[in-house]
Amino acid sequence: MNAYLDNAATTFPKPECVPRAMYEFMTTCGANVGRGSYASAFDIEGVVLETREALASLFGAPDARDIVFTRNVTESLNLLIKGLLHEGDHVIVSSMEHNAVMRPLVQLESRSVSFTRCPCDETGMLDIDALAGCLRPNTRAVVMLHASNVTGTVMPVAKVGEFCRAHGLAFILDSAQTAGVLPINMEVMGIDAVAFTGHKGLLGPQGIGGVALTEELAHRVEPLVVGGTGSVSDKETIPRFMPDRLEAGTPNLPGIVGLHAALEWRAAQEGGAVLAHELGLTQRFLDGLESLERAGHVRVCGRHDVEQRVGVVSLATPGRDEAEVATLLDELYHISVRVGLHCAPSAHKTIGTFPTGAIRFSFGCFNSEDDVDYALRALAELLERR
Repeated sequence: MNAYLDNAATTFPKPECVPRAMYEFMTTCGANVGRGSYASAFDIEGVVLETREALASLFGAPDARDIVFTRNVTESLNLLIKGLLHEGDHVIVSSMEHNAVMRPLVQLESRSVSFTRCPCDETGMLDIDALAGCLRPNTRAVVMLHASNVTGTVMPVAKVGEFCRAHGLAFILDSAQTAGVLPINMEVMGIDAVAFTGHKGLLGPQGIGGVALTEELAHRVEPLVVGGTGSVSDKETIPRFMPDRLEAGTPNLPGIVGLHAALEWRAAQEGGAVLAHELGLTQRFLDGLESLERAGHVRVCGRHDVEQRVGVVSLATPGRDEAEVATLLDELYHISVRVGLHCAPSAHKTIGTFPTGAIRFSFGCFNSEDDVDYALRALAELLERR
């Protein structure tokens, strides 16, 4: 038996319609977007527009023109952070952030940009009352993940949005673990920008991501990359209108086509069914870990229930090297998990698993109860025979 339980890294498998749509585009179309005045170029332009519209609807974004495609959520966050912040600015982050947020901010320290980490508890939950104490006169934004890629804990996004509105701050949300999984509504939640990737909860291919912005923020962010857009080609200046202002060069059209197919597949599923399935598997896994935890073989990092969480569970294995356990899960049982610091050292420092890290199990919509039970049996066999 095989069990792929690393869906927080990338979901697998994808719906069959995703690779099929990409193959069909690459073998029957071959046109670029915004660069041709022939039928196939117009056809792919229509698919790109439909994808923007579907994403705008998914995120409650004000206008499909303010959906910008990138390679991934890391590039999206770099675009937003480096394009918005200037010398002397200050931002607030949580202590659970991924390096996709922290590395750009640490890099910007050389340009006198500073940040404050708002503390989270041992489950990874934000201390919302501590936000006010992080404010400075030069605070410009809050940059925060929606859910932790280590503990699965979901942050109180709506409350953070209220805080940002009350203090005139931009709110940038890292939705790497939640886009396509949890409801996101920019207007209702007070979010100014959603950075997303296509290959996780949206079930699209790798290499495609993007940003959904408010119109106001879109015109405050300086472009990270500039060049040809297929528009106003008589000018050597950057277009002022969206999405061209922030989106230069040939986009990843096979990726957009695959994401378009994935979004159509998701729209056809019963509302809330995918999340309910993933959380059901997560609770089954947590329940099955109870005896191992009582015996001291594992420590669950985070909550022991599925309230305010996504389908991510990380474990420490006291007395056993986590990397060895993960390797044995692969070699002996063909179970795919991720071990280490998960590109989030700040998170592991928060929950007390730094520097060794933890073993992460993450469940997707194509996993089954059999996968969960198989993983539990494998863990019991490995950890009970010391």
